[in-house]
Amino acid sequence: MHGIHASPASILRRRARELRAAGRDIIELSSGNLDFATPDHVIAAAHAAALRGETRYTDVDGTRELKRAVRAALLRDRRLSYAQDEIIICNGSTQALFNACRRRWRWVTR
Repeated sequence: MHGIHASPASILRRRARELRAAGRDIIELSSGNLDFATPDHVIAAAHAAALRGETRYTDVDGTRELKRAVRAALLRDRRLSYAQDEIIICNGSTQALFNACRRRWRWVTR
């Protein structure tokens, strides 16, 4: 356990919290934490999903249902059309960048 250290991003988040608590006006760029509360409809949807038993791990690149919803939103809101297999759901930018680099690394080393 002594060899495990906090990530640089978590150290920056902690420092930003300390400075904010000390009254400093901080714009934190260490991670993708939003500067607004989670909307009520998102909380309600997450709660309803949990009550339905949707509390297990899903497919690593996102469920079919979520990909369909993202695909529909991209088409409706941005007029962008993607095939469902062109959409990957990630839990954050770190995972997205890792997946992209890992995928590229495999191509290079083959």
